[in-house]
Amino acid sequence: MASENSDINAALKAAGESTLKKATRKAQRQIDQLFNVSLNIAVTGESGTGKSSFINAIRELNSDDEGAAKTGVTETTTEPTSYEHPTIPNVILWDLPGIGTPKFKARTYLKRMQFNRYDFFIIISSERFKENDIMLAKEIKKKKKLFYFVRSKIDNDIRAEEKKKNFNKEETLSQIKINCLENLKDIENPKVFLISSENIKAFDFEKLIETLLSDLPHHKQSALLQSVPISSVSMLKKKVKMFEKAAWAAALCSGVVAAAPVPGLSVACDASILVAFFTRCFYSFGLDNKSLQKLAERINKPELESSIKSPLVVALAAKSTARLSVSAVAGGAVLEYLCSLVPGVGNAAAAGISFVCTLTLLKNGLKELENAALVVLREAGLQ
Repeated sequence: MASENSDINAALKAAGESTLKKATRKAQRQIDQLFNVSLNIAVTGESGTGKSSFINAIRELNSDDEGAAKTGVTETTTEPTSYEHPTIPNVILWDLPGIGTPKFKARTYLKRMQFNRYDFFIIISSERFKENDIMLAKEIKKKKKLFYFVRSKIDNDIRAEEKKKNFNKEETLSQIKINCLENLKDIENPKVFLISSENIKAFDFEKLIETLLSDLPHHKQSALLQSVPISSVSMLKKKVKMFEKAAWAAALCSGVVAAAPVPGLSVACDASILVAFFTRCFYSFGLDNKSLQKLAERINKPELESSIKSPLVVALAAKSTARLSVSAVAGGAVLEYLCSLVPGVGNAAAAGISFVCTLTLLKNGLKELENAALVVLREAGLQ
């Protein structure tokens, strides 16, 4: 009984609540936020500016991969087209038809695009921002929605300028940014980011993500942070911190305090929550085979995948699916290894472990995945 009370007290302290019922409800809300809160990102701009390429790059897909957005030199999008993130399905990017084409006049554009569907807008231009871009931004601002300007195809500009004498990369990027701001002088404090879809992790990508994390409502931030590619150790640390904050909720929702019934409250007494939690970390950290293969190809290090020695990564890679959810069936190999992370637990069923032990298990497993991701970043030269 003393041990049970100790676990309940620990759960209440972690939740910052006065009763187990309140703590469990708060935990369920946080887990629901981690797995299910939707984020709808609208990508728009004039035809041919690289909207589809940007969407593919954020999702770490090539243009010929299954599920990739169609790309081309002419306008390929005639209706708003949704693209689920391949591993975080509650994040959806929308490829909107090019504004300013004969079919889509700027003044009626937002109404036809079902404006209220989107959490924020990315307005893309591959050269300079034009009248239609400015008009669109003003209309978005009137409706009190977030919008950001992305100057795309920066790699092309760099390649063109580096042939000149006295080429200076930083000066070139600074001048491009200044030119963009001059074109947007009618917009108050425009937020402009220089991006290359050929290498999404370069240039202003991390600044864009940091700005979005600062601007978005708290419940939307975790969806964004889970879905974006890791571009540095700093980005990885942000993801780890997010999962650390959710670990207590996963421990509570896994049913480890189910011995103390909560009247009228259905608690999922299922270790699959733990597997789902780690699987979400696994994909968010870019440790799945597809992410590793793409990174290995980009940096020309085919041995990258073999540099990871983590048994937890191996177990998750063998079991996981991109759409694993809270209700998923737990993998035996994963659970067996997870239990071994807590001294004295052995092969005990994860759902029977105390709250404190389960929380320890989650923190230890998260640390192992973080270390594996750090190895990948080091090998890729992204530290």
